[in-house]
Amino acid sequence: MMNIKRLVAPAALVCAAALAGCSFDKTAVQEITTPDVPSSAVKFFNFGVGTPSVNFYANDTKLTAITSTTGAESTTGVAQGGTGNGGFYNAIAPGQYTLTGKISAATDKDLAISNLAAQIADGKYYSYYISGIYNTTSKSAESFIVEDALPAVDPAFAYIRFVNAISNSTPQSLSVKQTTTGAVVAIGGATAYKAASGFIAIPAGTYDLTTGLVVRTGVSFANGRVYTIAARGDATISSTGTSANRPQLDNTANR
Repeated sequence: MMNIKRLVAPAALVCAAALAGCSFDKTAVQEITTPDVPSSAVKFFNFGVGTPSVNFYANDTKLTAITSTTGAESTTGVAQGGTGNGGFYNAIAPGQYTLTGKISAATDKDLAISNLAAQIADGKYYSYYISGIYNTTSKSAESFIVEDALPAVDPAFAYIRFVNAISNSTPQSLSVKQTTTGAVVAIGGATAYKAASGFIAIPAGTYDLTTGLVVRTGVSFANGRVYTIAARGDATISSTGTSANRPQLDNTANR
């Protein structure tokens, strides 16, 4: 019978000799390289009137899309009045971009309905809006971008700003009335189409909002949070009706 011990021993000696010849520096620090986290961010809104659902792009990179139950990309996209990525920011490296909304449906799939050249600065946040009245002949809409100059937050207050995305409106002024005290706060002055007011601190609570053109009641704002109230829709339609194109006030948290 073969002596197994004699076969195992030489192999063990080879391994031991190999280890003895190695030198380990216990003080050495291994350098692990990880991808840089983008320092800027963009939030996307489809606030055009009559616009189809879209996916949003920065140059050729798709930043928003919806996955279907099968795991494939859904044709749903971001519908009129919707916000991309569930209302969260999309991280993006600083640089020069063309921001685009492209049709998500099977018909006219990936046809761009809006294009906007934008310079994204390092460490800054932005909101990109598809806006205006959708042209069904040219299959196009307007768009604009505003910087989200997020304020230093005092946890004892909520912060609100106003964006006017109604193309056929005159400059609008947003005011908020606290439902418990009746106190009224003006959120900036008259704000033109494609413009934004600064962020204003208000006590947390429930408020009724109005621009004169449109009213929204019972909106709650929490301490330490930052919000954008944006007006969208068609100013020629009554805001008291049920049309999807009527003037409306959207409330989206920035932080």
